[in-house]
Amino acid sequence: MSGGEVAGILVAVFWAILVSFLAVALARLAQTLKATTKLVADVTDQAVPLLADASTAVRSAQTQIERVDAIASDVQEVTSNASALSTTVASTFGGPLVKVAAFGYGVRRAMGGRREGEPAKEQRRTVIVGRTVPGTRRSRRDTRGKKD
Repeated sequence: MSGGEVAGILVAVFWAILVSFLAVALARLAQTLKATTKLVADVTDQAVPLLADASTAVRSAQTQIERVDAIASDVQEVTSNASALSTTVASTFGGPLVKVAAFGYGVRRAMGGRREGEPAKEQRRTVIVGRTVPGTRRSRRDTRGKKD
């Protein structure tokens, strides 16, 4: 055999080894692609029902939000009605009730000092920063700056 023939045989052997390595790599790649295809199919089979359930949950949540919104608007209306009612009652009865209460207080105060047979009450005292000020002095202080 000549050197050219030996070189040709060596090249053919190397090509055969290279082709076998490539064939093994392609076979493994084909197995990987089959496994990936199966995995994607399984994920798709599981994802479709999950997406349907999620869609149902979102629709249900939207319905509940609409109900809560209706309740909130009703509560707001009731609050405004209660506020209006409170204002109406205060303006209707507030002034006269304050006047009746003031009148009753004045009558009670006037009658309290004029009863016979009861001992006179001790004057009230006020404590200001640790000092006791008699009631007469307090009443004079309250009338400072007021002109008759």
